Amino acid sequence: MKKFFAILLCIMMACMSMSALAEGQKVGVSMPTKDLQRWNQDGENMQKLLEEAGYEVDLQFASNDVQQQLNQVTNMINNGAQVVVIAAIEGSSLGSALDLAKEKGIPVIAYDRLLMESDAVSYYATFDNYKVGTVQGTYIKEALDLDNAAGPFALEITAGDPGDNNALYFYQGAMDVLQPYLDAGKLTVKSGQIEFDKVATPTWKTEVAQNRATTVLANYSDGSNIDAWLCSNDSTALGVENALEDGYDGEWPIITGQDCDISNVKNMIAGKQSMSVFKDTRTLAAQVVKMVGQILAGETVDVNDTETYNNGKITVPSFLCEPVFADVNNYAELLIESGYYTADQLQ
Repeated sequence: MKKFFAILLCIMMACMSMSALAEGQKVGVSMPTKDLQRWNQDGENMQKLLEEAGYEVDLQFASNDVQQQLNQVTNMINNGAQVVVIAAIEGSSLGSALDLAKEKGIPVIAYDRLLMESDAVSYYATFDNYKVGTVQGTYIKEALDLDNAAGPFALEITAGDPGDNNALYFYQGAMDVLQPYLDAGKLTVKSGQIEFDKVATPTWKTEVAQNRATTVLANYSDGSNIDAWLCSNDSTALGVENALEDGYDGEWPIITGQDCDISNVKNMIAGKQSMSVFKDTRTLAAQVVKMVGQILAGETVDVNDTETYNNGKITVPSFLCEPVFADVNNYAELLIESGYYTADQLQ
């Protein structure tokens, strides 16, 4: 925790030192939706830090509407944004806006979701998305003691939006941990749905995940138990949990998640969700603000990965923040003591 605060303090100090240079400079920030708690927090955190650093901020939310986001980003570029930060609804959907940014010489930072099929993407800032998946897979592996227990154990899988490049990284990271146990028969998937395209959840929507989970649960109408349910994020995990509450009589499974949304942390405390990967958006937002300042000051931009994230056109220089997980044993330290939530919010 001390390390977290030290890193955050260093980034904040760097942002403050650039505030004098920032006056009159405009930054566009495009977020996909207000429907998910995490995007509200990301947008608000980034706006706050950018404004504290002296920038004018054009923050827009696109209501999960691809055309709306395309229009908003285009308007940001035409209205004088000197850097644009984009968390895309669909990574390949903003081609014409990115072409316009390139034509006008405006740097673009892809935020948490990689912008695909374009050479106009200057930088990518995210958490280590593959590692998010390995954290989830490892949690299941250790909770079931797969290296020592006899098994077999029943697993079901709910992945993310196929239009979000991150979703495949989450899925692949988890499956690289769990696949050997599937191959050995120690894990079984009674629904038979394992491949990414079979378990994906368009738009990450809770209702979509819940509907599919309800269908999957028909395989357990004989009273058999589900031992673990791999969910790529909290909105999909919430859908699974809702379906389990409505139509499952077995022992509650281990359930993974990501983002530490308030509803899911409450479910974690109540024993309905086992863990959630914590990606502190304050850290990511602060890093992006630092990168914006470095771009506009003509300085070298901090990156720590220049090999992993190829978007189909170029390999995008990236800064990867480190994810950790919260569970019932450490959520108070990670989420309350760090100031991310108050205790009252989790009541």
